[in-house]
Parts: sequence; C-alpha cells; structure tokens
Amino acid sequence: MSGWVLAAIITLALIAIVVKRLIGEPLNGRDLWAPPVILTAIGLYTLLKTDGLHADDYAWLVGGSTLGLALGYLRGSLVVVYEKRGFLWQRYRGRTFVAIVGTLVVMLGYGLLADKVGMQSAARPIQLSIGISFIGEALAVTRQGIALRVPFAPERR
Repeated sequence: MSGWVLAAIITLALIAIVVKRLIGEPLNGRDLWAPPVILTAIGLYTLLKTDGLHADDYAWLVGGSTLGLALGYLRGSLVVVYEKRGFLWQRYRGRTFVAIVGTLVVMLGYGLLADKVGMQSAARPIQLSIGISFIGEALAVTRQGIALRVPFAPERR
C-alpha cells in the first residue's frame, strides 16, 4: 500500500473519530483503545523496517514520543466524560480542540527542530506519533471514566 493511500485512510479515520466525539458517543474500551494501539503498531512496524537509524535518531524519537504522550494526556483530560443511559459517554468540547491545535503546533515545532539537528524523517513515522498521542488521550479518558464508577458502554453490534 502506498504511503499516500495509507495517509488518506488514516486521515479519514481520524476525521470520523473526531466528528463522533464532537457529537458525543458511548465510551467503550475497544473504540477508545484499538485505534491508538493499531496506529502505534503500524508506526513501530514502519520504524523497524527503516534502515540506517542512529542513536541520536532514537533519542529524538523517545523525546517526541514522550512529548506526544504528555500532550495526548493533556488533551484527554479536557474531554468530557459523563454518564448517559447507565454507561459512560464522551464528548469533545471547545477546549479539546484548542488542545488539538496546540498539540499540532508543538509537535510540528518539535519535528522542525529535529530536522534542523539532523534527525532522519524516516525515524518519525506519522502513525507512531498519532498513535502515541491518542494513547495519552485514552489514558486520561479511561482515568476519568474509572473515577465516575460507571461501566463502560457495551460493544456495538
């Protein structure tokens, strides 16, 4: 599969996720955790197939991953988690979108800095960055859901 096709599929999936979360949707574990885990796995697979990476590439990758995880957690802490019909629901709000834009700006700046100091662009698979960021968000949303002591929504059929 070409990189452009994969990028288009990922972009459409992310748009669908954001639209659903803007409207409000039942919060179940699979929908919350599967997309970030799958994206992270694709990114790690891409990274493992990349030849010629050096220790400094991995150091910048760890720094970017840590930053992405932290920013995702911050973004997730701004998601509204609430009870509806006896189950957890989630909804993005205005501050969540401000955090999304802020995350993009910070990560773009980090990427530009990494390029300037010589990090190879192949050492930063976009799927890995997005996946790790959404793992941070899932951690924060899961924490909120557990604190409410309301069950997660059942799987859709």
